[in-house]
Amino acid sequence: MKKSDRKLVRRYRVDNGKKFRLKDTDPRDTGGLDIDKEEAKRILAEGVETLAELQSKLFAQDRWSVLLVFQAMDAAGKDSTIQHVFSGVNPQGCQVTSFKEPSSEEIDHDFLWRVAKALPERGRIGIFNRSHYEEVLIVRVHPEILRGQKLPSECLDDDIWEERFEDINAFERHLRRSGTIVLKFFLHVSLDEQQKRFLARIERPEKNWKFSLGDVKERALWKDYMHAYEEAIRATSTKWAPWHVVPADHKWFARLVVAGTIVDALEQLDVGYPKLDATRKKELAQARRALEES
Repeated sequence: MKKSDRKLVRRYRVDNGKKFRLKDTDPRDTGGLDIDKEEAKRILAEGVETLAELQSKLFAQDRWSVLLVFQAMDAAGKDSTIQHVFSGVNPQGCQVTSFKEPSSEEIDHDFLWRVAKALPERGRIGIFNRSHYEEVLIVRVHPEILRGQKLPSECLDDDIWEERFEDINAFERHLRRSGTIVLKFFLHVSLDEQQKRFLARIERPEKNWKFSLGDVKERALWKDYMHAYEEAIRATSTKWAPWHVVPADHKWFARLVVAGTIVDALEQLDVGYPKLDATRKKELAQARRALEES
């Protein structure tokens, strides 16, 4: 993946959340790239190779950590994007956490507790497949979930969403100040494309397990979800934890944007293998002689 290719991805970063409008990003967009799937695979393979090299340096340097947050409507391609983009990364330096319905233990804590436990340590890449943003997305669309979270009545006022946005921003700013780079991706799929992918899950036996009737029920709330996503992105796309709204109707393009964005961020960190001091170099020379004589 050339640097000229990666410059393209920066157009999908939300630099000014206050002016953000979801309708300004076309889910069918391919950034003007006129390439076939084979060429897309070749470019992605280059990106995967570069990412693997940078991840190795990140792990060896052991100073920074990276948190990648993936949010999307069902069938937008989160799982496959993660699978393809990280296909060449050493599992030792990467961890994926999927957040589903909170457990009773998690409900007994604040909404950031369970994600704080899953943060990547220095030198590692952490991937959140869904995240703390569920608390201002699905919970906002389904207020009955909020009522079941055991919050004191005085915490359930009209300002709860703005307050949660503030808490998320403060949390992510703390992470950045502590050496964790936060990149957030909303895979923006269209209603029509989601329908096609749902039908494919029904028609293809090997994909039946991925479909549930609940998916159709959530689809009926599309407008509510789009409003929730727009509000969340507007309020929480910051310079220390920016959102990237990725057109996702074409899976090959979404993968290129995600891979390019991560590579671009790691290159800006200037990660590298630790340099050896004179003492360490002397130890290695002694070890070499000992091995050659053994």
